[in-house]
Amino acid sequence: MVFTSDTISWVIFFVFVAWVVGLSVIVLRMVRHYNTLTGTTNRTALKDVLEVLLQTQKGLQSQTKDLYKTLDDVRKDGRLHIQRVGLVRFNPFSDTGGSQSFTLALLDGHDNGLVMTSLYARTGNRWYIKEVRSGKGKELVLSKEELTAVQKAKPFEGSIHE
Repeated sequence: MVFTSDTISWVIFFVFVAWVVGLSVIVLRMVRHYNTLTGTTNRTALKDVLEVLLQTQKGLQSQTKDLYKTLDDVRKDGRLHIQRVGLVRFNPFSDTGGSQSFTLALLDGHDNGLVMTSLYARTGNRWYIKEVRSGKGKELVLSKEELTAVQKAKPFEGSIHE
């Protein structure tokens, strides 16, 4: 098969036309995409739209950083609030029926707080409160029931842990 210069010219022409059509399709798609991106911006330049988006992102990053700092402060402060509660019911006297006496432990995230003990007897009801530091009695030794209440104290659902 012999190619003449006329045939080669036509082949080059069709390749060139196909190339131009392909580039035109790509350019038209890009223009359509550009118009879609800037369609709601009242014909503002894409550069202006992107600058606004970047400024918004920087503002959001700053707000996020502030929120993380605030959350960290809340976590640290939350360790000082009551987070753990333990309750033990018991019968301290053989002459009363049922376990109507109880010990309630209220502790923070560092196992500091107090235990309240209510001793019920037929002649009356007595209340005792002891301070707790690091899970132990601060000035007074904790009774067996009070120690059990401190040990049973579990963190609240959703409590703040570090």
